[in-house]
Amino acid sequence: MRTIDTLVIGAGQAGLATSRCLTEAGREHVVLDRARPAESWRSARWDSLRLVTPNWMSRLPGWSYQGDDPEGYMSVPDLVRYLDAYATSFEAPVQTWTTVLDVRPGDGGYQVTTSSGGWRARHVVVAAGPRPRVPTVAADLAPGLWQLHTDRYRNPRSLPSGGALVVGASASGVQIASELRGAGRDVVLAVGQHTRLPRRYRGMDILWWLERIGALDRTVDDLGDVRRARREPSLQLAAGRELDLDRLARHGVMITGRLTAADGYRVRFADDLPTTTAAAERRLRRTLAAIDGHVRAAGLRGEVLAPADIHPVRVPPGPAELDLRAAGISTVIWATGFDYRYPWLRVPVHDADGEIKQYRGATDAPGLYTVGLRFMHRRNAQFIDGVRHDAHAIVRHLTGTTDTAAPVLATKE
Repeated sequence: MRTIDTLVIGAGQAGLATSRCLTEAGREHVVLDRARPAESWRSARWDSLRLVTPNWMSRLPGWSYQGDDPEGYMSVPDLVRYLDAYATSFEAPVQTWTTVLDVRPGDGGYQVTTSSGGWRARHVVVAAGPRPRVPTVAADLAPGLWQLHTDRYRNPRSLPSGGALVVGASASGVQIASELRGAGRDVVLAVGQHTRLPRRYRGMDILWWLERIGALDRTVDDLGDVRRARREPSLQLAAGRELDLDRLARHGVMITGRLTAADGYRVRFADDLPTTTAAAERRLRRTLAAIDGHVRAAGLRGEVLAPADIHPVRVPPGPAELDLRAAGISTVIWATGFDYRYPWLRVPVHDADGEIKQYRGATDAPGLYTVGLRFMHRRNAQFIDGVRHDAHAIVRHLTGTTDTAAPVLATKE
């Protein structure tokens, strides 16, 4: 059994960012990954995917985009190369093809069992990525339907012939629906809660504005309600282009309300599409008003374009019920997001949903941390750009150079 000061589980952007901060702090550590660095990006993303964040917004501790297209959007292969170069830049101590099987308290820290042997570590940082979330209604669909989550979707050619039902209308859902429709497939898009935003506003990328007005820096402390903060609807964005429900409907995508039930090939949808789109519209208008207010307050009127007229989404409500077989639908794609589960973590830090209770990455188990969670502390924590803040915070706490961790707040209230 090997002994190490700190063991990091997961070599995605969160684990690598933490490794860089530990290296700068002079802490002996190892990063374990079930496969290769950035493996989820390598093997669990569709072919045409590009980040919805611009290249300049790919900042990591000690690392930033240095190419000639800061306003562009990285493809997945570009991002993998970017993260590989990052790991190489500080000789990240990554041990690949090592699956963590068990983490439990041990003498002076934690005992970690892996597929490549055991470790004793004083500190453990859980940077393992999320798992696909598929609703229970999936079990009620006919066996003859091809079902997959977005992490297994690659391109239209990889699907059986016929149309597709895409469930979920945040970034992944609308992009996949658009791609399938562009390939000539019949597409039904079941819409749940989402946050509609224009790709650009007043001449600048919308994420530039969100950073400028401080929206991405807001924390769970600012919002007060941890559960509500972490359940905020995801952004409905695409790389380098405008994409919303109106555009999809004009291109022939059938837009329905939220999927509520299934019985074989028959599915039912809620009549909540007008309510859902109205809520997204209110969030959009509040955001644009905040940007316009910032332009006035900061004296930027002469530096940016005048406000654009962004039309409200007005799509006709789809059917309340649909026979997928009669409609020629052969595939159901679950664009329903991800959640975090740690069956191998034998430390009592889980909440009722199996997620890790933490505050700013620190748990109430001494020496056990987590990083890379959605809205872990700051709103931008789900972006590559956001993990740098959390990585710095937990390493400062781990090394005793700051005391930023307050009493632990439950992940779900």
